[in-house]
Amino acid sequence: MSQGSKGSGRQVSVGVDIGGTFTDFVLLDHALRSVSTHKLLTTYPDPSEGMLAGLDIVLKAAGADYLACTRILHGTTLVSNVLIERRGALTGLLTTRGFRDILEVGYEQRYDIYDLGLTFPAPLVPRNLRREIAERVNRDGEVVEAISPKQAREEIAELVRAGVKAIAVCLLHSYANSAHEEAIAQIIRDEHPEIEVSTSSDIAAEVGEYPRLSTTVANAYVQPLIRGYLENLEMQLARQGFRGQLFLMQSNGGLMTPEVSRRLPIRLLESGPAGAATIAAFLGKELGVPDLVAFDMGGTTAKSCLILDGVPARVSEFEVARVDRFMAGSGLPIRTPAVDLIEIGAGGGSLATLNELELLQIGPESSGADPGPACYGLGGEQPTVTDAGVVLGYLDPDAFLGGTMKLNRGLAETALERLAKAAGLTMTEVAWGIYSVACNMMAGAARAHIIERGHDPRRFPLVAFGGAGPIHAVRMARILGASEVIIPPLSGVASALGMLVAPMTIELSRSLPAPLASTEWHRLDSLYKTMVSSAAEMFDVGAADARTVKIKKLADMRLDGQFHSIEVDLPEVALTGAAEPEIARSFDSRYEHLYHSVLPGYTRMVITWRMLATLPPPAFDPKTLMPSSASAGEARRKGSRRVYFPEAGGYVEDTPVYRRADLGVGSRLEGPAIVEERESTTVIGPGDELAVDVSGSLRIKVGS
Repeated sequence: MSQGSKGSGRQVSVGVDIGGTFTDFVLLDHALRSVSTHKLLTTYPDPSEGMLAGLDIVLKAAGADYLACTRILHGTTLVSNVLIERRGALTGLLTTRGFRDILEVGYEQRYDIYDLGLTFPAPLVPRNLRREIAERVNRDGEVVEAISPKQAREEIAELVRAGVKAIAVCLLHSYANSAHEEAIAQIIRDEHPEIEVSTSSDIAAEVGEYPRLSTTVANAYVQPLIRGYLENLEMQLARQGFRGQLFLMQSNGGLMTPEVSRRLPIRLLESGPAGAATIAAFLGKELGVPDLVAFDMGGTTAKSCLILDGVPARVSEFEVARVDRFMAGSGLPIRTPAVDLIEIGAGGGSLATLNELELLQIGPESSGADPGPACYGLGGEQPTVTDAGVVLGYLDPDAFLGGTMKLNRGLAETALERLAKAAGLTMTEVAWGIYSVACNMMAGAARAHIIERGHDPRRFPLVAFGGAGPIHAVRMARILGASEVIIPPLSGVASALGMLVAPMTIELSRSLPAPLASTEWHRLDSLYKTMVSSAAEMFDVGAADARTVKIKKLADMRLDGQFHSIEVDLPEVALTGAAEPEIARSFDSRYEHLYHSVLPGYTRMVITWRMLATLPPPAFDPKTLMPSSASAGEARRKGSRRVYFPEAGGYVEDTPVYRRADLGVGSRLEGPAIVEERESTTVIGPGDELAVDVSGSLRIKVGS
């Protein structure tokens, strides 16, 4: 390990995103104000192996070492993979007497009323490991039946004898009074310190018995594995000489410490994709485009997020491990703050097959990193979206990942030929079918997502990220009716880049269902003081940093009698009775935007009070990202190749190809054309026009 950076005072930060197919790295040199990147295949079964190997490579390439590294910012799909693959710890559940079967009862709703054979996800805790506790707290937090420590010890002992490694504790109405849950957790910690414990009052102190229970169980289920993973990672980094800070990306687009991650691993579920939404919002502000649609397509999935006024849309509940990948209601509900990401389709490694009607189908199965698409030459034989891109000429087999990973066109053609023969089509027809079906599938899902949130998809520019995003973005935008596509610098490693601009965040909540007009303001003031104090402890920062923490207050509100709530920003004033009219106006405005009118005569209800504490990240200059080495207005052509464009009647033999670094600010291109960079490729069709703006972003005007 080089010692040159130790005495130079040099400082670097590294963002690392472990995806299902690739692990991405972005290194920021604070003194030189420059970035460098790296991408490698994710290693299985231990993704930290690839992370550590990649860190060595990217640090050495930048002439730095671990001593110079002040921050490592880490996003991972580990938690979601554990839940999907059911690789978590044997988990037990302690719940209130009579509520043992909530995990199977769920919402008592069928997510597809026409499917007579539909199935739901199997509970993470089998019935024999769900134990009942004789206790009862009512909705106001009053103790109706006191807990028996003796009985609690007996039930805990039974679970320990059964071999559980983690215990979830979820008692009725513990959001209103957590004393019984805390008493049980203390018994477990005192008498069985080797057992991980998760309490619902710590994980999701909100109304909604089933999602609160499901979230608490999921947190306990992944906790032992995540604890082991983080402890091993910290040990390995320390051995390499790392003395800086390690942070993990949360689902809500903010960073948190390893200590909080071990306690609340469920908040890492959308860790990686949230990074892309974060950088989209950041760059949108810099480009003067505060409203946009972020489109992130990697090797395994494609996801979309709506950015409004420079802020990613948010949710407080979403699903994971769906039985039917694109069917809402078929998964496990998770109640935790998150960026409002929707999975809209396939990734580059998604498999192309014929369904039972002999129609072309993309996904949901993926080749992943091992064996990967056929063109990777690692043993994959089934055709994928990436194989179609190679055959259509969108990807140069010799330039993939800057030429460090060669693709095999012959293997891609062989895989597509087999599918073409089964479908009675030519290889080119099948390749184009795979590409166009993927684009139409993603555009349709994105359109529904945007319209459901009360917006017109045609008014938003599409900002594309991920290794496969820019390949599909222009055609997807044309289908959506969007007039512009933006490809920011380093778009192929966007999630890792987003971690470098992400703030530290802590989001806490507490349900106190009551009419807004009946709010006990003194109680609410005490509640927020407690949440602010808890957030300060979780930040684990010095007094100087603590003074820069920004506090935002929100509330989940609805009209009396309704089931669904909407999130409302609270005024930045003291929350006293004087604030009630302004809160009511905020609710009415939000409600009218979503539903066009507020029903008269109904009482406004507040269900849950929320607090978002944010510690701003170090300053980041977007000019650092400008990739061009060309003069202003210059566009140096790399060469040409045969690329398929149906608008031009088929293959265009001499389609111009450019390296992104050879496009200067102000340069312009007309399609058809291909723009290559190390981590991704942008496909520009006939009739489309590209211009490079002052940020180095590719601004593509989509032709009709």
